[in-house]
Amino acid sequence: MNPNTIESAHAPFDPAAILAIERPDSKLMTYYFICCLLTVPLFPILIIPHYFRYHTMRYRFDAEGVSMRWGILFRREVILNYSRIQDIHLQSNFIERWLGLGRVLIQTASGSANAEMTIEGLLEFETVRDFLYTKMRGAKEKGGGAGAPLMAAAPDSATAAELVATLRAVTEEVRALRETIERKKTS
Repeated sequence: MNPNTIESAHAPFDPAAILAIERPDSKLMTYYFICCLLTVPLFPILIIPHYFRYHTMRYRFDAEGVSMRWGILFRREVILNYSRIQDIHLQSNFIERWLGLGRVLIQTASGSANAEMTIEGLLEFETVRDFLYTKMRGAKEKGGGAGAPLMAAAPDSATAAELVATLRAVTEEVRALRETIERKKTS
């Protein structure tokens, strides 16, 4: 399978289009407005942080990972390497579906039940999910997974044979030490 395409019900994605995403769609501000409007008495208070969140939110997809930053007074930035991504979920409520928006929730093995990063305000959220899955799998296949150090130590059969010989020698040493300790205990 070509790493730039995903076999699914969706058309193949263009990685260059995903890498070019830097801001959420303008419909996200409409979504924020509607959500804040539903809390009629709190609207003036709630719309201000949402307004600044929308206008300062930036995304960056590159060869190493994805990053998201936002905020004016309290600047936040989340950077995730593709190799750290464990799971990806899509989420959209009724209003988001009506506007054609969705959120991509990215989870890592951080031990938290919540998503490490939520990329919101995307029209092409399914395509971004497919792109992230492709990058995540590619990073793990290249050695970004948990077994990477062991696999890197034995890339060919000559090195593997040397590793086996070393392990056998260590086993013999441990066995000899155990026998010496047993003899000292009995004497």
